Amino acid sequence: MKIPEVKWDESTIKDVAAFQNGHAFYNDGYSGNTENGYFVIDLFNISEDGKLRFGNRDKYVSKSTAHKYNKFILNKGDLVLAMTDMTQSLGILGKCAIIDKNDNYILNQRIGRIVPNDKICAKYLHCYINSPLFLKPLYSLAKGAVQKYVNTDDIKNSKILLPPLNTQNKIAAILSAYDDLIENNLRRIKILEEMAQNLYREWFVRFRFPGHEKVKMVDSKLGKIPEGWEIKDATDAILINPVTRIPKQTEKIYVGMEGLSNNSMLISVTEYRHGNSGAKYKNRDTLFARITPCLENGKTGFVQFLPSDEEIALGSTEFIVLRSRTLCPEYVYLTARTESFRQNAIKSMSGASGRQRVQYECFRKYLFAHPDVETLSKFSSLTSPVFRYIYLLSKQNDNLRSTRDLLLPKLISGEIDVSDKEIKVEEVA
Repeated sequence: MKIPEVKWDESTIKDVAAFQNGHAFYNDGYSGNTENGYFVIDLFNISEDGKLRFGNRDKYVSKSTAHKYNKFILNKGDLVLAMTDMTQSLGILGKCAIIDKNDNYILNQRIGRIVPNDKICAKYLHCYINSPLFLKPLYSLAKGAVQKYVNTDDIKNSKILLPPLNTQNKIAAILSAYDDLIENNLRRIKILEEMAQNLYREWFVRFRFPGHEKVKMVDSKLGKIPEGWEIKDATDAILINPVTRIPKQTEKIYVGMEGLSNNSMLISVTEYRHGNSGAKYKNRDTLFARITPCLENGKTGFVQFLPSDEEIALGSTEFIVLRSRTLCPEYVYLTARTESFRQNAIKSMSGASGRQRVQYECFRKYLFAHPDVETLSKFSSLTSPVFRYIYLLSKQNDNLRSTRDLLLPKLISGEIDVSDKEIKVEEVA
């Protein structure tokens, strides 16, 4: 490790913090009572960018169970670190999140708790652990063929550069400013997507679209629907895995299953590939997971990241590509996010336990009230700009992350010295 000219001390985790392994809570100890229970922090709750994340795999234990194991209850300012990876790819191994509020959190197995002492700022330590300066040496110690892991001593003996506390606070303040901007954009993205989903439900589920008061409701096999609308099955209105040809030789954008979100339209590009095997899709297509448990978890994405509408990209063979035939792309995506559409697909799944897949015939069984052209056009004119703005906010976040990730090792190594800079420091310790 290169020591900066400012002569910062080199220390270890065990010198600046206490370390504790989590407890092995098992399924029979979990509780569905989220109101009085304690949230169990496990591997699925630590993201690749060092944040706490929550989703369909969240678990709780009862208050009585938590109090029985009260030494594992987490406090504000504690750091939680993934000691095991979920794959061989070193995706979250060593990644660390900070507990930013006193809430009902408790520590699960394969997660380590780091409690900083008065020598170090918690947010500085959080930034340092998530930096290449810490992670690269830790990765070199990783063991395991199927699932990589590090042990307690590997972490406790890991080296860390220790500038004066005032400098630590300044570094944390600079990096936290980027994180705050990113979090603000993520909140805006969530609100915008919820707005689009609410509009979809209002217009096409409750039939309260503009001018609905003047439209007669008529009988259909699905009940009362607006006059002029037709009952159709999904394949009448949506192309399922449309035939899209692509040359083998050229390099293409590739998205794996990990690129889809459980609760957002945003898609993460994972790599570039040659060849032409896998799902093929274009801008404004919807990617829908067809395998368990990805489908149950909600993995669905809307494609709008390709450089042009003519470009074709590759994806996992476990994607179903949905492309509008007579609807609009925004309607297709929002339909794919509905519980009724998802449950229809889930009921069709067959195959060996743990590897069940959707059967394409199920889409013929999904019936819905197809809107008239004018209503669809109005809906698209309102939602298309929203979808585009969500994408632009995500690109802004990509740029913020890139800038932050470039700054992080330079600040933490002392290459950029902020010790004599006037930087507003709030309660970051």
